[in-house]
Amino acid sequence: MAGKEKVSPLMAVFSQYIATALKRKLPAEVVERAKLHLVDTFAAMISGSRLLPGKRAAAYIQHMGGPREAGVIGTRVMASVPYAALANGMCGHADESDDTHPATRSHPGVSVLPAVLAIAERQRLSGGTILRALVLGYEVCARILYALNADKLTRSGQNASAKGGLFGAAAASAAMLNLDARKIRYVLSYCAQQAAGLFTTIRDTQHIEKAYVLGGMPAHNGTASALMVASGFTGVDDVLTGEPSLLSAFSRAGDHQALVRGLGRDYEILRCAIKYWPAAGGIQGPMHVLRDLMRQHSIRAGDVKKLVVRMPDNELSAVDNRDMPGETVQHMLTVLLIDGHVNFSTSHDYKRMRDAQVLKFRRDCVETIGDASMTDPLRRWRCAMEITLKNGCKLSHQTMAAQGTFENPLTRGEEQEKALDLIAPIIGKQRSHALLKTLFAIEDVDNVRVLRDLYKA
Repeated sequence: MAGKEKVSPLMAVFSQYIATALKRKLPAEVVERAKLHLVDTFAAMISGSRLLPGKRAAAYIQHMGGPREAGVIGTRVMASVPYAALANGMCGHADESDDTHPATRSHPGVSVLPAVLAIAERQRLSGGTILRALVLGYEVCARILYALNADKLTRSGQNASAKGGLFGAAAASAAMLNLDARKIRYVLSYCAQQAAGLFTTIRDTQHIEKAYVLGGMPAHNGTASALMVASGFTGVDDVLTGEPSLLSAFSRAGDHQALVRGLGRDYEILRCAIKYWPAAGGIQGPMHVLRDLMRQHSIRAGDVKKLVVRMPDNELSAVDNRDMPGETVQHMLTVLLIDGHVNFSTSHDYKRMRDAQVLKFRRDCVETIGDASMTDPLRRWRCAMEITLKNGCKLSHQTMAAQGTFENPLTRGEEQEKALDLIAPIIGKQRSHALLKTLFAIEDVDNVRVLRDLYKA
């Protein structure tokens, strides 16, 4: 019978923390960082609603029926909580604009925030509750992946982000539904049964399956797990320990105590990164360094004979001569040198990938080298660059913490500039400014449903 098995101290502490997290006051630094991630993910969802994965998701859920509980950001579509979360998750990761947690190679925002918003709209919750639930979801996402050893999962072909995002979305949803610690343990057990995702997403050329696996699937399954338990589903009391268990099935070598070490003191959202450039994470370091060199020496493509990029080998493997502009480091560097700037439109311009000038410069002038000595399991977005000019002069520069990393975070102004580039073409400048102003003061919102008039197109 459910509830008869012994609960380990690890599970007891972890589940109790989730059950009470929304009652805890957050430090000011955490609140400010959470607002940046809130704005960033909202912008990714709105812009993604106009990209192919977002369009496919919205079209799919419109035929699923059910109560109209929550909206799809950037549209007028309404759906049940799980399906709204699915669509918003796919919109959020329709491209590579969303945030990351570098130490676990996960994308917390596009699974956690869609779940949080869907539950909050259904329950008519406040902005302060949203912010605390968002922080909780990021926390659980990261800690589950520390416990499972995210790097080992990835090396074995499993998609760590999908697993972490599932638990993060479910924990945030369960807390917002006021489930007690025992019921939260059931929710975690249902998450364990659904923990899925393969790193085959790297081969997805249209980003649709990748958007589902990293955003839509964990957001949908996380909210569904919480709602099922809220409606009376029971399950295993402690899926973290025993034989078999979540931890024994996926990783005996993970840092299991990371689930509880520093809970309520060390916030993982402070170790997340926000992409300054609307491109894949591995491209952030090279773009940062090249931008600096261009500013310092006033160089453009016509001045360059050779550009050599050294970057972490595991990052290069994900952005090396891909089929999508925003995921191809050679293309993005070339366009930055030719145009002098890169924006959301640039990073989604497939036509430029076939442009004769771009192709010639990529082939003749850009060399990328994966350097294992630059690879760090906890820190990413690094680059060392050397440029040889046609006049014989050699320039070099590097960064070990590109703009947007947790060591070098974006300012509120920089995040607002990025967000406006993504959302103003869709909802207009006036409404974009109003939405960002509201999100940056989210704790003043009494009922999250007021956001609907700001985010719908």
